[in-house]
This record gives sequence, structure tokens and C-alpha cells, in this order.
Amino acid sequence: MKKYILSLDAGTTSNRAIIYDLMGKPVASSQRELPQIYPKPGWVEHDPRLIWATMLAAVREAMAVAGISASEIAALGIANQRETTLLWEKSTGKPLYNAIVWQCRRTADRCDELRRDGYAEFIRERAGLMPDAYFSATKIEWMLKNIPGAAERAEAGELVFGTVDSWLIYNLTGGLHVTDVSNASRTMLFNIHTLSWDDELLSLFGIPKAVLPNVVPSSGVIGTTKPEHLGAPVKIAGIAGDQQAALFGQTCFEPGEVKNTYGTGAFLLLNTGKTPATSRSGLLSTVAWSKDPSLSDTLYALEGSVFVAGAVVQWLRDELGLISTSAESEALASSVEDTCGCYIVPAFTGLGAPWWDGAARGIITGLTRGVNRRHIVRAALESIAYQVADVINAMVADTGREIKAIFVDGGASANNFLMQFQADILGVPVLRPAYIETTSLGAAYLAGLGAGVWDGEAALSALERNLTEFTPKMPAEHREELLYGWHRAVERALSERKA
Repeated sequence: MKKYILSLDAGTTSNRAIIYDLMGKPVASSQRELPQIYPKPGWVEHDPRLIWATMLAAVREAMAVAGISASEIAALGIANQRETTLLWEKSTGKPLYNAIVWQCRRTADRCDELRRDGYAEFIRERAGLMPDAYFSATKIEWMLKNIPGAAERAEAGELVFGTVDSWLIYNLTGGLHVTDVSNASRTMLFNIHTLSWDDELLSLFGIPKAVLPNVVPSSGVIGTTKPEHLGAPVKIAGIAGDQQAALFGQTCFEPGEVKNTYGTGAFLLLNTGKTPATSRSGLLSTVAWSKDPSLSDTLYALEGSVFVAGAVVQWLRDELGLISTSAESEALASSVEDTCGCYIVPAFTGLGAPWWDGAARGIITGLTRGVNRRHIVRAALESIAYQVADVINAMVADTGREIKAIFVDGGASANNFLMQFQADILGVPVLRPAYIETTSLGAAYLAGLGAGVWDGEAALSALERNLTEFTPKMPAEHREELLYGWHRAVERALSERKA
């Protein structure tokens, strides 16, 4: 009897495998660190062979811990770091180069060039995105131009491109070359209106269509694993980019529902229904998911990315030595009533939405003699909430929708001080499920639906989640005062071209 769903969570710093029961409860998990490669300042790479090897090892260990066999697994789902770009030989699966990670900034100058040449609006209209090194298109372009013989071999149909989901599926199945519609929408090559690869975008970047994967829905059986990997064939029935998977895992099925994942950065997605929303506030339009082979049921989302969220806490610990563990930050921040007028703008790698200023740099403002370590720690946590509030306010401005609550997940959402301050600074409830790893859960939900384990979204919404609610307590006047101070601090952090 098939009693379990296997979820592969392919992250930026680690790969994890989580096994869920049919009530959506985790049964066992395994995690393997994924080494980071930094060839030059601003460049970030992964070894493709280690992406595959660490994930396979994690899967096998999770199955061993759970004491289950592949024959008991109803379906497999994948959630993945999204824009990370791989190029490999179609016939052999041999990578031509290291994976270029979504964080990598090597193509920033090319993106500046695209903006100067007037392509920003063209790209936004087709792909819902803006020219930025974050996305896959300029990474593929760079590979084709800089790997000897790659451009010619790509034209000849010998090479294929994929994001991490495609790479894992290729290896799991022995050659299937697909991606789902949510990951396709993050490449800057996919037309989110026609739901197909865009010939004019491909031409702009000099990328032959032959290298691209087939686009499939996020939920539905698309193939089976080779028996030797897991011991028996397992259906692959769910695929989504990690942030879209988290939106699904939070059961944000209705337009207007929003989630925020607090990880190294923070990623907010607002379900906008069957129509892509056009942002005037620096947000991205993206595909949320589809469950139909025709893609006719595709839902969309508005997305805002905060580059530094949990990473500011790591900075306090690793670079400043103000805390010894991340968990310590909660008690320290709670031990003072405020920041003593201090603000931290953690623009270590620039500022994301709604500012999109890659040249902005981090600052601490408002320092007085009375500011001590506890105030600094509190200001760091508050900076996460302020950045999230800026994105939420942009979403409201773009859609005209009132945000009634925000669903949260990810590691930093375990910090009760941060969640309460987030509710206070937004003026809306913050809802945290007992199980905060909703990225992998979303992949499991998509896979379970695709394999017929559950018969619809209502069945998922009915599963027990044990939400903790943080209700706003801050007077509106004080909220506005704090936000005014934050925005003054941001103005000082912006680069000259943005200020």
C-alpha cells in the first residue's frame, strides 16, 4: 500500500529529502550540505554533480530512517532554488560548466546594458520580470558565449539547459527534459501570457529553442524514476519553484492571500488569480502554478524579494560576534523597549523590491552613546520586518487589494519577537503554522494531488495546520513614526542613481 509522499527540497545551501504521510505530516528527513563555489567576487556556483549526489544521498537516508521502501511511496515532488542555471550534454548528462547560482552577479553589466538599450519594458511585458542578473536568461547567454564550442553545439541540439528541477528530473528518469510552468516563468525567456517560450526573448539573448525543456504543469504525473535510484520506480507528480511551492504549502489558493518565507532572504508571494498583475512598484509578475496539462488553469502571483532577512542575524553572529546563536537574538531584542532610535539597513548585496538598487550598501543610523548590543540586535530584527512591510505596501498599491493576514514560514519565522513586530508594523495578523517548512510541504501537496492521493485543494485546506496568530498591538501613530524613520534610513543607503 502506498502511504507516503517523498518531497525533494533542492535549496541553495543544502539539499533535503522529507517523507510525508497522507495527512501531510513529516515522517522522516535527511539533509546534505551543498558546497558553495566563489570563483570571483560576486560570482556564485554549484557543482552539478554534487547537486545530484547530495540529493540522492538525502533521499536514500530519509527512506532508511523512515524504514520504508519505494513501493510505499505514492509520488515524488520537487521544490527547487529557481533561477540557478545548468547546461549539459543531452546524450550523456555531462555538465559543461558549474551551475551558475541565482545569487551570481556576473551578468549585472549585461543587464545594465539591456536597460540602457530600452529593453526593460519589453522584458517586463513578456516575462513579467525586469532585466537582472538574478534570472536565468543572461546566465545561459554567458555560458554560450564563454564556454568554447557551446554556442555551436547548442545550435546543433547537442546541449540542453535546465534549472535545478530539470537537472534532478533528467538524472532521476534517465533523460527526461522538462520543467514546470512556475520555474519556466523565472528564466526571463518565458511569455507568461501565452505560457510558452518567447521567440523574441530567445532572439534577444541568442539562445536556440533546442536547448529548452518542455514545459509541464506543476501537478500531474510527468514520469517515473529509474528503479536503481530508489529501489523501484516512483511517480514524479509535482514540481514547483521553491517560493511557489511555499505559497501552495500555505494553502494560499485564493486571490489576495499572501505568504512570506523568512530564509536567508525573504520572499513574498501574493496570489493574483488567473490574471497576471502589472506592478508599478518594482514587484515581479510570475506564474504561481498550474495543475492542468493544457495550462489553462494557470494562476499567477506578485512577488517581492528581500535580499537580506535571516542573513542579517547570521551577520550579527558571525561577523560582529554580538550573539552566539541565532536563537539568542529573540531574547536580546525583547529585553529592550525599542532600538534607542537606531536603524539598520542591511543592504549587504543591494536592496531588492521595491527599491531594486544593486549598488545600495548597508548602513547603521541613529547611533547615540546609549545604543548597546541589545539595541543593535533589535534593530537588525526590525530591519527584516520593515523590508517585508515595504513589499506588502507595494502589493497593496499594485492590486488595490486589502491584505487581511500574512502566512509565514521559513527558519526566521520561529522568532516570536520578529513575528510580533511584523504584525505590529503591518497592522495585520501574522499566521504561522506549527510546521514551518512549507516549501517541501507544497511540493508534497502538488505531487499528492497529481497522483490522486488527494482529490482537490479543499482536502488540503482541511488538513490540520495548528496556526499561531500574532495580532497587531502597536498604535497606528507609533507605526507611522517608525516607518518614517526607516524610510529616511533607506534613503541614506540608496546609491546616487536611486537617491
